[in-house]
Amino acid sequence: MDKNTVNDKTLHHRPSETLSAEALLNMFWWMLLSRRVDERAWVLHRQGKIAFHISAIGHEAIQVAIAATMNRGIDYLAPYYRDLTLMLAYGITPTDFMLSLYGKMGESSSKARQMPSHFGNKPLNVISTSAVVTTQLTHAAGLAFAINYRHKTGLLTPDDVNQPRVAVTCVGDGSTSQGDFHESMNWAGVHQLPWVCVVQNNQYAISVPLEKQMPTPNVADRATGYNIEGIIVDGMDVLACYDVMHHAIQKAYNGGGPTLVEAKTYRYTPHSSDDDDRMYRSREEVEEWKAKDPLHNFQAYLFEQGVLDDATLQDMEAEVKEMVNTATREADAAPYPAPEEMFAPVFAEGEV
Repeated sequence: MDKNTVNDKTLHHRPSETLSAEALLNMFWWMLLSRRVDERAWVLHRQGKIAFHISAIGHEAIQVAIAATMNRGIDYLAPYYRDLTLMLAYGITPTDFMLSLYGKMGESSSKARQMPSHFGNKPLNVISTSAVVTTQLTHAAGLAFAINYRHKTGLLTPDDVNQPRVAVTCVGDGSTSQGDFHESMNWAGVHQLPWVCVVQNNQYAISVPLEKQMPTPNVADRATGYNIEGIIVDGMDVLACYDVMHHAIQKAYNGGGPTLVEAKTYRYTPHSSDDDDRMYRSREEVEEWKAKDPLHNFQAYLFEQGVLDDATLQDMEAEVKEMVNTATREADAAPYPAPEEMFAPVFAEGEV
């Protein structure tokens, strides 16, 4: 892996250099699982078994780095629709995700009422997102304000004592043109909140290229105007992403305020299963970016370091395949919710 991809002078050391072989393999495992779940979702869509899928292929590096640096069930996470790798590494199962694709009973985010990939998980402090893009940034900024408020006013529960927390949120580059992005940045900057916003810049807002979205070359350039630290990182480099996220999370824990992380990445698939990306980008461009595939390059790095070998990789692939097959069978066999369940919990039970 390229050790010089972080565009930030404040990072004087590389936390990734202290990661154990077990930790590195664990990160690779989640990336591999996400890729195979994602690939199966595309097959299911082409078979007509599911109606919609939105892919994380190409985004695995930054997402697994976010999960690896957060404190699950303590910190707050407001993800966005492309965060499959992040959510798998954070604690949802392939079956959970497959149930959302099928819209079946047992779906954990919204009881099959929301589109797939609109993640939520109360025990993990994952905030369910809206189908309206960018709203999760304001939710995360509000949560970060609450974290600060509880500590400043002494309104602490036993779980809060000596327990730092951060609110992390993710968004695509297109959403940075929405008002919610700027309002959240302003709020986080004014109050210097424990808030980390990760912009997964994959170069396109659906079909609109970056240069037609905004007049600045980098989303992170906007951070200065809100008194927020902005960091640009190679979103295809797992270790660089880990270093940046470790820095941002630890800074928030220690009262250092908010961070805007711009991860330069690329989606190899269309925006969603309803999109035809051939209309707005060339096949040559896609192939050029495939040389930077975060999963393949991380795999090659682990082989070079002696952390991964052929036998271990084959075992991982076999285990992942079985997990994906099992999740698919379980979701396919699960029943759909009864029609009357669409009203609960919108309306209270019993007579009015």
